[in-house]
Amino acid sequence: MTDVAAAPAAELASLAAAHHEAWLAAHPVEATVIGERRFDDRLEDISPEGVRARAIQLRGFLERARAIPTGVMAEADVVTHEVLLEALQTELSLVEADLEEWTVDPLNGPQVHFLNLPTLQPVTTVEQGEAMAGRWRAMGPWLDQHMANLRRSASEGLVGVHEPVVKTIEALDALGNRPLETWAVLDPIREPHPDWPAGDLEAFRADLLTAVREGLAPAFARYRELLADVILPVARPGERAGLLHLPGGSETYRRLVRAHTTLALSPEEIHGIGLREVARVNAETEELGRRVLGAPDRAATVERMRGDPSLHFSTREEIVSEAETALARARAAIPAWFGRLPGAECAVVPIAEHEERHATIAYYWQPAADGSRPGQYFVNTHAPETRPRFEAEALAYHESIPGHHLQIAIAQELTGLPEFRRHLAVTAFDEGWGLYAERLSDEMGLYTSDLDRLGVLSFDSWRACRLVLDTGLHALGWSRAQAMEFMIANSPVATNNVVNEVDRYIVWPGQALAYKMGQLEILRLRAWARERLGGRFDIRAFHDAVLSEGAVPLRVLGDLVARYAERAAAG
Repeated sequence: MTDVAAAPAAELASLAAAHHEAWLAAHPVEATVIGERRFDDRLEDISPEGVRARAIQLRGFLERARAIPTGVMAEADVVTHEVLLEALQTELSLVEADLEEWTVDPLNGPQVHFLNLPTLQPVTTVEQGEAMAGRWRAMGPWLDQHMANLRRSASEGLVGVHEPVVKTIEALDALGNRPLETWAVLDPIREPHPDWPAGDLEAFRADLLTAVREGLAPAFARYRELLADVILPVARPGERAGLLHLPGGSETYRRLVRAHTTLALSPEEIHGIGLREVARVNAETEELGRRVLGAPDRAATVERMRGDPSLHFSTREEIVSEAETALARARAAIPAWFGRLPGAECAVVPIAEHEERHATIAYYWQPAADGSRPGQYFVNTHAPETRPRFEAEALAYHESIPGHHLQIAIAQELTGLPEFRRHLAVTAFDEGWGLYAERLSDEMGLYTSDLDRLGVLSFDSWRACRLVLDTGLHALGWSRAQAMEFMIANSPVATNNVVNEVDRYIVWPGQALAYKMGQLEILRLRAWARERLGGRFDIRAFHDAVLSEGAVPLRVLGDLVARYAERAAAG
């Protein structure tokens, strides 16, 4: 590297390191999840002062990043610079939106998030136990701050939607009706590390129990009272569920669309794309349903998919077994389709009882970088009779291999990247890859039957509907009921899942757009590369090009694929 290029590269490296360190401090739970254990004793600062300080910090980082000249940089540094700019702007948009200041979230609110922490924070030393007790003690004050935010926001006209508030109250009631000793936050007491000295173990147990009994449990009771007595009476009705009904909501939503998709598209443009995708998938579903189920039309196909008991699971154990079987089949097949493979393992985990009722059908947690925890594919086994068998394989391939686990574990293991890029989440890339993996799995020969391919179409229609519903709710004024009616009419997704999905779009505006928009861009780039290279196109090389730089904004992904095609064309 020349002296002229060295200075910008050094400034970029310094800024990237400073950003990552600040990100870890600002997101202590996420730091724990990736195996960085220095922040295990704390929770995120959601006070108005903390949020303002983080926004100021991000703006300062952005100013520094924009001032770095890139004309003399090496190609790898140019990519890092572009990724850093996008990451900073995305987080700034989310911080400025500050949805958590007023949102009541039945899917991932504190009544779920706190109870999930033991599965994400392994404790194997006395020091880690002390840190856990510190984090557990922080839960009560965190909830008090959350309640103060909700009160203040409600006084300013920023308030959540009625049905998600009701669901959250129901979850708090269910938790409150259970003996405190059975709460998941006390799991570490019941399953301590076997090597702990007895005296330290007793101190750890006492600390955790005191934190929950004297801090968290009373705070949850106060939270429930606030929601029922203060927030619910003023909550927005389902007819005004979208952001456009809040002060500054329309502009906030446009920024969130950009942040989650990394694309410069308006909500109206994305809505139109969604309608076209829904029509395309509906046509495919009608054709395959006629062939596989003998159904005369799409409506009959959807009725069978939703209502035929033989097409649904009978037990929770069946759901877990099917997920594990699909994962094993995919693990054996990936060497033929990917040159770079992850070293970290992936485990199937049932979603816990405290969250399963209102949870989505599945989700994924990345492995800890220090190897202390594998990647985890969490699958919802609640009400198994509502869980279609034909969706199980597509779901497993999306969440584990060749979907999220393959992509995220590979990124974490890329030693040549700056630390922040190894752990960066870019929703459009991550979720676009997961959805791409569902169709790719058919090319890989992973689906057992045409019935399972109906599951692929079911999920594709679901993600296409998201483009219509998310934009419909937050930009076009759709009601909650209208959104549910559209999804029921245009997707085989079970009705109980439709309800949870629509409420997800209400409380997480813009996030659901990333799946289909990311998938469409990956498919477009693959088709372009295949046409550009002809016989030189190699699917393993293409996949390695897509995954070899970690998660990146979609515009940057286009540049990476173009460079791969240039190299491949040159031989």
